[in-house]
Amino acid sequence: MAKVLNELKSFMMRGNVVDMAVGVIIGGAFGKIVSSLVSDVIMPPIGMLLNGVNFSDLKFTMKEATVDAAGQAVAAVTVNYGVFIQTILDFVIIATVIFFAIKLMNSLQTKQEEAPATPPAPTKEETLLTEIRDLLKEQNDKK
Repeated sequence: MAKVLNELKSFMMRGNVVDMAVGVIIGGAFGKIVSSLVSDVIMPPIGMLLNGVNFSDLKFTMKEATVDAAGQAVAAVTVNYGVFIQTILDFVIIATVIFFAIKLMNSLQTKQEEAPATPPAPTKEETLLTEIRDLLKEQNDKK
């Protein structure tokens, strides 16, 4: 049992698992922000341009709501295409925001990479090969 717990702890503490967990948590929070942007900021002006149409209210009623013989209400059967349109708009806006965020991050990253890096110190093998080359060159020059 202790071995399994140690393996679990080792797995959970790997860098990529922790990074993924952080990404999922931040992604969830970011999704809420973008959903609020879409529903509270972007959609009201679009609805106003479309004469007050709220996409969530758009639907095709296949069967009206009724009351059965027992007095129970039977819900209407509807195709809620407005919700589908809203979801597509959400996706397009989220994809656009993510595209520009990644583009910004890539441009910042390339600026950091452009700084010239100092070359690494030669390894022992490289130093030894350089010395051998120089010795051979000296011997050839003496002949």
